[in-house]
Amino acid sequence: MKDALLTETFLQRLRNTTAQSHEALESLPLSKNIIDPAVTKSEYAAYLSLMYSVIRDTETVIFPLLENTVPDLQSRRKAAALEADLAFLGTALQHAHSPLKNAVQSGDVAFALGVMYVVEGSSLGGRVIYKNIESSMGFNESGGAAYFAGYGGSTGSKWKSFIEVLTRYADEHGCEDEIIAGANFAFDAIKDHLS
Repeated sequence: MKDALLTETFLQRLRNTTAQSHEALESLPLSKNIIDPAVTKSEYAAYLSLMYSVIRDTETVIFPLLENTVPDLQSRRKAAALEADLAFLGTALQHAHSPLKNAVQSGDVAFALGVMYVVEGSSLGGRVIYKNIESSMGFNESGGAAYFAGYGGSTGSKWKSFIEVLTRYADEHGCEDEIIAGANFAFDAIKDHLS
């Protein structure tokens, strides 16, 4: 019971301390457009192109730091889904930006877990976006919306298993502040990138 209470307290603190950064990201025009039923193909393609840089960075900068910490890390790769969606839309891949490159300077697993918290959390929000893209544009997991389809029906369980890894690591290493710093860094870096 004590462990559950500690976990809940840390997760609540993580949510509360990152709420302002999270809200700032969600209030961007591009973030709002993507959940609007009137979203256009060009807005959608622009969003996916920008997210591709974020996901590519996650897989090249963050994943190496977490190889020995997140057991199912390789099943959390999403760059290929974005590549498929962009190809379906006829949009060229952009490699110009690296929004998370500064995350590696810390070389800190806890900081990387904080970044991963944001990226994995976006899979939950992605399910809401998926419904909008499917109903308003007709794209689905097979064509144009593979990225937002995420883990499909396993999205909730994948999130729960990640949170278990995150909270266990925080408890074992006493690194809550570093995880929170990583999450705030990711929200801010993605917001700046999408601006």
